[in-house]
Amino acid sequence: MTTNLAVPARARRNEAAPLPPIKAKSRISWSRILTLVILLWVVIAFVVGAATNERLDWGAVGTYLFDPRILQGLQTTLVLTAVSMAIATVLGVVLALMALTRDPAPRAFARTYITIFRSIPPMVQLLFWYFLAAILPTITIGIPFGPDLVTFDTNLLITQFAAALLGLSLGEAAFLAEYIRGGILSVPRGQSEAAAACGLTPAKTFFRVVFPQAIRVILPAYGNSLISQVKNTAMVFVIGAGDLMTEAQLIYSQNFQQIPLLIVVSIWYLVIVVILTQVQRRIENHYSRGYTRRTEKSSARRQPLIADSDQPHEVTS
Repeated sequence: MTTNLAVPARARRNEAAPLPPIKAKSRISWSRILTLVILLWVVIAFVVGAATNERLDWGAVGTYLFDPRILQGLQTTLVLTAVSMAIATVLGVVLALMALTRDPAPRAFARTYITIFRSIPPMVQLLFWYFLAAILPTITIGIPFGPDLVTFDTNLLITQFAAALLGLSLGEAAFLAEYIRGGILSVPRGQSEAAAACGLTPAKTFFRVVFPQAIRVILPAYGNSLISQVKNTAMVFVIGAGDLMTEAQLIYSQNFQQIPLLIVVSIWYLVIVVILTQVQRRIENHYSRGYTRRTEKSSARRQPLIADSDQPHEVTS
């Protein structure tokens, strides 16, 4: 039996009648205007004060901005960032997979590594690797309980650049492992089960199904880590690794123009971070584009259902 619960005709006429347009009242927010004026005053005062302060010596800033020694240090900074992040990324993926495995031994190793290297400050790790020869004069590779195959002098093997790479990459790998683990866990388990049902191997399931979906969650944290890593390279000046900060320190130790050289360093770091931020946003938009489209399509599919709910329903009993 079918029962029609249609809305009465009078009520339908009232709903169909067009509503009168609502005129938005223009309202001046004096608090916003006051906030804008204060912020503009602060910015203008800062710019004018910095531009007219003769002690900042902007002429020296312009002179050393493209100094060959500064550019050499900038190149070392970029190389340190790229190589250390490449090592940290590979190691972070391995640690994340070890932390997610059901085998207790690799899972315990990954958790121990992450706990230790996340706890020790990067500066301490840099100095530790740089002074490793104090506790380990030689590094030997050989057969356990057998003859030694190769022996290296630790002072010659762990140079300033190598110590900087170890200190930056090993610590960063612990953080990346947690970001990657969180991204993998964000992918529903049903995706892996469906891929396994289709006959894909675990490796193909990870690289073709799980990782492409997890990377959308990983990218924002990875981009922030990359920017932090660029700035962390400034710490390697304590071991004289030849980065941007090291070269600036060598220059101002001779001419005593500390502030202009620090401004030069700040300008270059600002340029690098702005470029990396723009690249990060473009990559994030690229990987989230499909997800946004799916969301919009899902909303579009749901919208008629909402509109249909206003129509009279027929209840079948």
